[in-house]
Amino acid sequence: MAGGRPATYPVLLTPGAEQDLEALHDYICEADSVGSADHVLDALMRTAQSLSSFPERGSYPKELLALGIKEYRQTFFKPYRVIYRVVDGQVVIYLIADGRRDMQALLARRLLGASSVATQVQQVDVQGW
Repeated sequence: MAGGRPATYPVLLTPGAEQDLEALHDYICEADSVGSADHVLDALMRTAQSLSSFPERGSYPKELLALGIKEYRQTFFKPYRVIYRVVDGQVVIYLIADGRRDMQALLARRLLGASSVATQVQQVDVQGW
């Protein structure tokens, strides 16, 4: 542990992020194929798990930065955005969405109410998903 930070951070999904993954998989299965859906899900899970090392490398979502909010970060598997926070030595993923959506409304709905629900994070380790 260098500087009081863990060498690796556990990566957890909120129930909303878990539902995002399920909905994306279902949509891609219908619109394309099960193989494509599995590929995207696997890539998103690798992207999420990569946050266990140096999660601070993610950028601030521009929609939140415009409001002066710097507690959330993002990483990408384009066109998908993974929105997360580092909380108490853990990476908590709040949202996984297609970045072509109306992200301003989605982030406001999901994240700006998240501080009141932050203690209700269901700890779903991405490795067990």
